[in-house]
Amino acid sequence: MNEQSFYQARKIMLESQIRPNKVIDELVLSAFSETPRELFVQKSMRDIAYIDEDLPLSNGRYLMEPMVLARLVQSLELTLSDNVMIIGVGTGYSAAIISKMVTSVIGIESRAPLIQKAESNLAQLDITNTVLFKERLQDGYSKEAPYNAILIDGGVSCVPNSILNQLAVDGKLVSIYRSESTAAGEASSWMRSGDKFSRTCLFNAQVPTLEEFKEKPEFQF
Repeated sequence: MNEQSFYQARKIMLESQIRPNKVIDELVLSAFSETPRELFVQKSMRDIAYIDEDLPLSNGRYLMEPMVLARLVQSLELTLSDNVMIIGVGTGYSAAIISKMVTSVIGIESRAPLIQKAESNLAQLDITNTVLFKERLQDGYSKEAPYNAILIDGGVSCVPNSILNQLAVDGKLVSIYRSESTAAGEASSWMRSGDKFSRTCLFNAQVPTLEEFKEKPEFQF
């Protein structure tokens, strides 16, 4: 596929997958329309970069389905001044999207090859408000906390206190939650009110669970 073909595929993704599924925030729509998803997948998968499925990256990691990611990002209700952390940034697609909507993005990734690829991708797009760190995913990055919003870019069966405590007061974390005992997944938001956290189901969704978030939780719903 050439550049024009990718542009058309991106437009079709927006009009057939994202808009019809309750994504109405113009900033979110604009960010998805401007970001070349094909840049963030393996070369062998570029021709199918815009299908409505999770795409494998490497070693059990995936690029989240466009519609699910778009709805999660919309649910964060981001503002320009927000400080955002993305956990499991992978090759950088979600960071590229969110970077267009906020002042600063911190991306956390545990695998050096993925960080290198993400940094290359973001540089190619001239994105300068995003910084990536190699850290354990389950630790987040407390040095830049508190965060107004946190995206865990993958599925979780638990969210540890070590991450929830990095939310600002009235901050929000979103991810796809699936209990180890059930097959169904739920796109969920965790809200902080003082020292208390509450989880709300947003919509049904299924994505592969990140290995780091299959551990026994310190804080579980």
